[in-house]
Amino acid sequence: MFLIIGADSEVGRAAVDALRSDGTPVIGTTRRAVADDTGRVRLDLLDMPTEWEPPRETRAACIAAAVSRIAECEADPAGSALINCAGTLELVKRLSGRGIYTLYLSTNQVFDGTMPHVAPDSPLRPVSTYGRQKARTEAALLAMMSEGAPVGILRLSKVVSPGMKLFADWRDSLMAGRAIRPFDDMSLAPVPLRLAVAAITAMMRTRTELVAQLTGPRDVTYLDAAQRIAALLGADPGLVEARRAAEIGLPPGATPTHTTLDSSFLRDAHGIVVPDAIDVVGDTFQRSSCVPVRRGGRA
Repeated sequence: MFLIIGADSEVGRAAVDALRSDGTPVIGTTRRAVADDTGRVRLDLLDMPTEWEPPRETRAACIAAAVSRIAECEADPAGSALINCAGTLELVKRLSGRGIYTLYLSTNQVFDGTMPHVAPDSPLRPVSTYGRQKARTEAALLAMMSEGAPVGILRLSKVVSPGMKLFADWRDSLMAGRAIRPFDDMSLAPVPLRLAVAAITAMMRTRTELVAQLTGPRDVTYLDAAQRIAALLGADPGLVEARRAAEIGLPPGATPTHTTLDSSFLRDAHGIVVPDAIDVVGDTFQRSSCVPVRRGGRA
């Protein structure tokens, strides 16, 4: 039995679906009230009952629940830390204490973004409140791992899926002849949702007790991504107007120069390789768009 903590999140929901599709018994958790026949159990990391126990026969778990918006963590550092640090660590202690392998999903935000392809064992240098919370939790988990706890860490960069709202909003505006204003100073090395799930399930099945990372091989800007989508739509390229993230006062850490991490372990151990960023953007958009797109070269 596998357990996905945070099955209402995009990654968590996709992991549950993937495991069920290949016949693996899996249960997801939710903060909402649930009925007995939903295949989910209630668990809130903000208020975890002292008597809570994982479902019987659970052998591996993945923690996908978190307050992951940088601005939200910046606005409420104490409240978000209760989930991202205290609640998460309490849960890992309960799971690992019962011999349940636990995979913790982390982020490139544990680094400052000044260097590309950062190695898994590089010193953590978070800039944002969110990054500091994830780094604090990672440090505690690494200490537990050194004492023999069955724990693994998977750092991911921006995960993209066919249903993502940003691409849909860009499409709608461009098709209506309205300008869009993507940031030219915010980078992403996107990971397709299906590959993030492949990495999660592979590490859970093999009980991988180390720090693994998965990002695209290079960063592009959000401007680059928008230009690719405009080209696929055959939209007027003049509708894509660059702007600076500083214009809207984003919090510290929101615009790292680099989001790429060394992803060689997952490549070598499981053959999981993320394609080039522009290809990921184009493929993700075409999978989601109901609008016929024009085949063409890179923007």
